[in-house]
Amino acid sequence: MPDSAPQPPADDPLVERFIRYLKAERNASPLTQEAYRRALGQFRAWMDKQFESWPACTAVHFRSWLYAAMEQELKSSTIRLRFAALRSFYNYLVRYGDIPTNPLAEVALPKARHGLPVHLNLKQMEELLAMPFRIPADKKSPEWLPYRDAAILELFYSCGMRLSELVSLNANSLQESDSCLRVVGKGRKVRLVPVGDYAREAIKRYRELAGISGVAPLFISRLGRRMTGRSIQLMLDKYLRASDIPFHISPHKLRHTFATHLLDAGADLRSVQELLGHASLSTTQIYTHVTKTRMKEVYRTAHPRSTPRRRDNA
Repeated sequence: MPDSAPQPPADDPLVERFIRYLKAERNASPLTQEAYRRALGQFRAWMDKQFESWPACTAVHFRSWLYAAMEQELKSSTIRLRFAALRSFYNYLVRYGDIPTNPLAEVALPKARHGLPVHLNLKQMEELLAMPFRIPADKKSPEWLPYRDAAILELFYSCGMRLSELVSLNANSLQESDSCLRVVGKGRKVRLVPVGDYAREAIKRYRELAGISGVAPLFISRLGRRMTGRSIQLMLDKYLRASDIPFHISPHKLRHTFATHLLDAGADLRSVQELLGHASLSTTQIYTHVTKTRMKEVYRTAHPRSTPRRRDNA
């Protein structure tokens, strides 16, 4: 089941109808739409000549696909994502009367393995934030380019935003009156996120140099177009190569860093949930492991019977 498996054919009416439903009624992001379309295409390509129609597929077919994925030793998270697309698709078919029941209801998936989120420590984060002004700038680059990159990094660390959220920001997303950023998250839900002084100053300087104002995209390329998620990752990779950080970092890992540092400093879980835009507190709880060291130290120093005390010999 390679990722290069073909998409469902353009004349597949059920799939196209489902994608329109995701966009119009579920407010699904373009990334979600693409991921679901790809998963459906992968299953149909795997079925090959056995595929008759979507309603004709049975639990036996889906179990066979599951076993094939497990034999390839795909990550359980990858398998669950693909089956999430199929379940959603078949729930849609049931809802609109195309089939009587969802055949995926009979298919048990492997349990998800929740790895601990990778994050930068404070020293590493400070090193990364300084990188745009530490490496020589390309002579052909506009003067504002390193200031843009610095503003992006500061904003990731200040607000813990998703990459898609940062890319979609406009110049007027930052409300100067109350130092908050208007962020459009998953499902087009809007939340206000406080912006720290360092990030606000970095954005202000960049906007002044680049002439960004009004409803224009906040972060632009050298050609003046809205930056893409890919271009931001490439920018991040450039600074990582020049740094002493010993592992790869994505924008999402900067989000992990934001949450980790807040919790380490004593922030409560509910507040971090709101800042991250998580719908469920259980999603935020994956970060609580990072507070264990701090909690143990607090307990050791604060509880009167946490460690044996030496007695006076008098």
